[in-house]
Amino acid sequence: MWKEKVQEYQDQIIADLNGLLSIESVRDDSKATPDAPLGPGPRAALDYMYQIAERDGFNVHDVDHVAGRIEAGKGEDLFGILCHVDVVPAGEGWDTPPFEPTVTEDAIIARGTLDDKGPTIAAYYAVKILNEMNVDWKKRVHIIIGTDEESDWTCVDRYFKTEEMPELGFAPDAEFPAIHGEKGITTFDIELAGEAKDSTDTNSEVTLLSFESGQRYNMVPDEAVAHLKVKNNNSEVTERYQQYLEAHELVGNSELEDDKLVLRLKGKAVHGMDPSIGLNAGLFLLHFLRGLELDTQAAKFVDLSERYLFESHFGEKMGMKFHTDKMGDLTTNIGIISYTLPEGGRFGVNLRYPEGFEFDEAIEGFKHEVNDLGFELKLGKVQRPHYVDKEDPFVQSLVQAYRNQTGDMTEPYTIGGGTYARNLDKGVAFGAMFSDSEDLMHQRNEYITKKQLFNATSIYLEALYALCVEE
Repeated sequence: MWKEKVQEYQDQIIADLNGLLSIESVRDDSKATPDAPLGPGPRAALDYMYQIAERDGFNVHDVDHVAGRIEAGKGEDLFGILCHVDVVPAGEGWDTPPFEPTVTEDAIIARGTLDDKGPTIAAYYAVKILNEMNVDWKKRVHIIIGTDEESDWTCVDRYFKTEEMPELGFAPDAEFPAIHGEKGITTFDIELAGEAKDSTDTNSEVTLLSFESGQRYNMVPDEAVAHLKVKNNNSEVTERYQQYLEAHELVGNSELEDDKLVLRLKGKAVHGMDPSIGLNAGLFLLHFLRGLELDTQAAKFVDLSERYLFESHFGEKMGMKFHTDKMGDLTTNIGIISYTLPEGGRFGVNLRYPEGFEFDEAIEGFKHEVNDLGFELKLGKVQRPHYVDKEDPFVQSLVQAYRNQTGDMTEPYTIGGGTYARNLDKGVAFGAMFSDSEDLMHQRNEYITKKQLFNATSIYLEALYALCVEE
C-alpha cells in the first residue's frame, strides 16, 4: 500500500529534492549577517523548505533564521522529525558539479543527497502524503529543520531554548533499521603559540612557512599543502618527497613558487566517525616533514603530530583507547591542521567515545601532557553518549515498519556518528541508508538511488501512520 502511494509522488519528490540540492548550503561565517547568521547558503535552504511547506498548506515557524519547523497533525502529544539542510564543503574531484544535481536513470548525484537533504525530503513527503490522505492524526508532528548540524549545532541549541521539545522522534540521518545509541562527541584544538622571530630561521636547513589541511572537524582531510623555505638544496627535498610518495603509495607533487618550495598531498575524505577508512592528507604530509631538518618551532609542531596523532585512529597514542561491545571503539579524527611561522599552529580534533569512557579524566590528563610540551588544549562543545533501549516499544514500532516493507530482520544498533536524535530523551536515528547503500557521506560523488529515496519515504509513511495516526 505505502509503496504504491509513494509512486504517485515520485516526480514531485525528485523535483523538490533537486531544488534543495541546488543550494550550496555550506556554513560560511565570512558572509554571515543578522538575517543569515550562518551565511547565505544555510538560510536559503531553510527558506526553501518553508516555501514548499507553505505551497502544500502547512504552517511554518522560523527561529532566528538558523532553525525552524513545519507543523502537521493534531493532538496533545508532539512527535519530532529532526532534519538538517546544511552540508559539508564539496571538496575536489567530483565527476559532476556537486551543486547541480545530476539525475540518472537510477540515482541522483549531488552534495547532500545522503546527508541530509535526500532523507529530509523523504520524511517531508511522508508527512505530506499522510496529510493529503486526510488521516485522523492522533499526534502533532513537527518537522524540525536545522542549518548547522555539520559544525556546532547552534541551530538546535537555539531552537530548543524556546521551542517545545517532542516526547518522541527520529532523525532521518543515518541507517535503517534504527540507531538506538550514539557515541559521545567533542571537538578540541591543540594549539602552539607562535614565537617572535624573523621569517627565516638561520640555524635550520628547512623553514616551514605555512601548512594547511582540512576544513571540518568531522571530515578526514583529502588535501594538504606546505610552503617551505629551503636554505641550500630544493632538489634534494623534492627527490626525498617523491620517494616518500612512492614508498607510501600516495599521490602528491612539489613545485617552486618564487623562492618557496610547495608540497601538496592528496588523501581520501571520509566521515570523521571512522577515520581509519580514509587517508588523512595532513598527517601524512607532516609525517614526511618530520624527516627534514626543520626550524625549531615547526619541529615542535610536527613532533606532536607524530607522538599523538599520526596513524592513531582509535586514540592509542593519546592513551585513550577504549572499546565496548555495545558501542564499539573510541575514535579520533584530525580534521583541521593549520600552521604559519609567525602565528604557530593548531590541530582540530574530533573525538567520539562510547558509554563508559571516563571522558573528563582522560581529557584532563591529556591536557597536562600537551601543556608540558608547550601546547594548549582548548575543549569545544561536549555531547555525551546517547542511548535508548532497543526493546523500547517506540523503537520496536519503527523497526517493525522497516521489517514489514523489507523483510529484513536486522536488529537496531549503535553508531559513532552523531545525529539530532540525541536532542530528545527518546530519540533515535532512522534511515535513510539501507544495508546495500553505498555510504559516500562527506565524500565526492555523493549520491542516493531513486529506489533508496522512495523506499525510505514509504517506510517513513508506515512508521508515522503507526505512531501518529493509529494510536
